[in-house]
Amino acid sequence: MVSVGRKKLDIREFGRIVLQGKPVSIDSRSLAEVQRSYNFLKVFSKGKLIYGINTGFGPMAQYRIDDADLHQLQYNLVRSHSSGMGRLLSPAQTRALMLARLNTMLLGYSGIHPDTVTLLAELINNEAYPCVYSHGGVGASGDLVQLAHLALGMIGEGEFLFKGKITPAKNVFKSLGLQPLQIHIREGLSILNGTSAMTGIGGVNVIMAKRLVVWSTLLSLMINELMEAYNDSFSAELNNVKHHNGQQQIATWMRALGGKSKLLRKRHEHLYDKKITEHVIDDKVQEYYSLRCVPQILGPILDTVLQTQQVIENELNSVNDNPVVDHKNKNIFHGGNFHGDYVALEMDKLKLVVTKLSMLAERQLNFLLNPHLNQKLPAFANAGKLGLNFGIQGMQYPATSTVAENQALSTSLYIHSIPNNNDNQDIVSMGCNAAMSCAQVIENAHEVLAVELVALTQAIDILKISNKLSPAGKWVYTHVRTLFPFFKEDFSASHKLQAVKNWLMETDVAAQFQKELNPQK
Repeated sequence: MVSVGRKKLDIREFGRIVLQGKPVSIDSRSLAEVQRSYNFLKVFSKGKLIYGINTGFGPMAQYRIDDADLHQLQYNLVRSHSSGMGRLLSPAQTRALMLARLNTMLLGYSGIHPDTVTLLAELINNEAYPCVYSHGGVGASGDLVQLAHLALGMIGEGEFLFKGKITPAKNVFKSLGLQPLQIHIREGLSILNGTSAMTGIGGVNVIMAKRLVVWSTLLSLMINELMEAYNDSFSAELNNVKHHNGQQQIATWMRALGGKSKLLRKRHEHLYDKKITEHVIDDKVQEYYSLRCVPQILGPILDTVLQTQQVIENELNSVNDNPVVDHKNKNIFHGGNFHGDYVALEMDKLKLVVTKLSMLAERQLNFLLNPHLNQKLPAFANAGKLGLNFGIQGMQYPATSTVAENQALSTSLYIHSIPNNNDNQDIVSMGCNAAMSCAQVIENAHEVLAVELVALTQAIDILKISNKLSPAGKWVYTHVRTLFPFFKEDFSASHKLQAVKNWLMETDVAAQFQKELNPQK
């Protein structure tokens, strides 16, 4: 069980809760802060005009709401904004959204009744996820539509994804022995007004992108091994004179993961310590960029992922309500903490670099399949009869087309603001759109790497070098071969490719090689 509320929620704990399914417990001191915020608002709001408590919303804030209608106002807000369309968020994305909302509420600036956070924690722990749709939010007054569907579920309406099925909310509450949330003062607005959808999805994106970087490093090492490339392209001496942390980190990882390889060569042994007299040298002096420039290509990708992680962690632990109920200063502040530009910009940057990562994988795949380039393998890594059999030829197409899709998806959503809400929301972030688009690019990248990995293992078997691989390469090779055996005869590969993709997405590869990736620890 992971305690939430008092200490900063970092990406590691976030991942334990969201992806590993660890239950949450609410820190008692944070719950007391929520109670104090609620008590303050209850007293302070009497006799005052305060947005979202006794006024309309957005451009209708000029309308004062009668005391008799205050509770109905909150219910109307939730129901009217539960208008999402498109596909449902995945269970992990919805769980992440719920955790992000819970964490910001526990900071004690929302003026909500404590029942709100205790119910939200119960739903998380029982894996009961309100149905939230991908389309609807513009990410400026928060993720209004996505969070409205969260609120709709919490008040006992709408539908849940529960035990693998779409289930009416009332049945879920009955099954769990829970009571739906009751509105006290501003619970409706406090759930809706925030960046928790884009932030939660963004947190999942960061975790998956970090894994992709490690996978790409591993696969790049393996293709260098397969080609018996020289190891100075990722040497400390070469990379440490280029002052970028990401580049140096990738080179360090490649040295650590490939240290016991029997295939990588030392340049001085082959080109420096003996006299070369040929005018045309058969042995490659330098590899193509997709093999030789891995630290320089993956380095900025790693740096961007880590920068995005920092922004997501900051947003996870920020107050993004409006208004902000500040019981410590005995005041209520109106502004725009719900605006999602920080997250939107990072999601655009993240999908841009993940697209570049998928482009690197596609070029490495093409290198493996083209005998004119690798000069080692039959065309398309074909172990069957050339001309009659096709090897990896048919599998290359989905990799190429998926990279093209990633390139098209990499246009910025951060700059695609469209005014709406009677021009009250006249410049918006499109943060949830950016996060969902980024998630698609990340999933696509796993598909490309899956095809590359199948080609790599096929090439390794054709060359009969599996026993010479580094331990890391051998680990990857062995696991893939349980999902996708060596083949000579043609067959429909879709299901096996999907199995490899799923293994890539579900495996915490950094944890598998924690010692190599973090030698100082």
